[in-house]
Amino acid sequence: MTDVRERDPHLPGRLLTTERDALIPLLRQRTDDDYARPVEACPGWSVRDVLAHCSAALKRVVEGRYEPGVFTPENNAKDIAERSAWSNAQIVDELERGMTDAGPVMAGSDGRTDLIALGEWVHAGDVREALGEPNAYGGPGLPHALTLLAWGTQTLGHVPLQADLDDVDEPLRLGGVGVDQHRHVARFIGDSATLVRLYAGRPTAGAAYELTGVEPRELNIFG
Repeated sequence: MTDVRERDPHLPGRLLTTERDALIPLLRQRTDDDYARPVEACPGWSVRDVLAHCSAALKRVVEGRYEPGVFTPENNAKDIAERSAWSNAQIVDELERGMTDAGPVMAGSDGRTDLIALGEWVHAGDVREALGEPNAYGGPGLPHALTLLAWGTQTLGHVPLQADLDDVDEPLRLGGVGVDQHRHVARFIGDSATLVRLYAGRPTAGAAYELTGVEPRELNIFG
C-alpha cells in the first residue's frame, strides 16, 4: 500500500509545471466566448474568473504576500476585479508565469503552501469540465496530484481512508495521522478522478464507485 508521509518539496512544482504544459496550450486555442462560460464547481464564476483567481493566488505565493483575509471569498473577488480590464491573453500569461515560478518558492518553504498547487490543479479540472474537455480531473498531472493529496490529508490528520483505485496498481492510504486510531478506516473503490472529485468537493454524478465508512462531505479538504 502506498503511504506518503514524508514531504517531497519539489512535488508541488512538478504538479504545476505538468499542468501548465497541458492547460496553457488548450487555453490559447479558446475563444472569448469560451472564457465567459460558467463553471459549475464555482457558482457565479466564469472560466475567466477561475483563471484570474488561480493566477492571482500563484502571484501571491511567488511574492510572499499573505495579508490578513487572504484567500477568503472577499479577497478572491477583489483579485478577480483587479484584473477586470485585462485581456484573456494577459490572464493566461500571468497564470503561465505563476505555474512556472511558484514551484521553486514552495520547495523552499515549510510546506504550508503545498496544497495551493493541488487547488490550482483542481481548478484546472473545473475549467476543463466547463470547456467540455474529456477527463477533466485526470491527465498527466494526476499521479502527482494523488501523491500530494495523500501527503496533504495525512499532514492535516484527515479521515483515514484506503483507496483501491481501478487505474493504480497499489492501494493508496490517505489521512489517518493524528486522528483517533480506533476509528474504522474508510474505503473507496473506484477511479482516481472520482477520488479527486470527492476530496475536492466536486460533483460525482454518474460516476461508478463505492465509499464506505465515511460520508462524502467528510472528505472535502477545501470546504
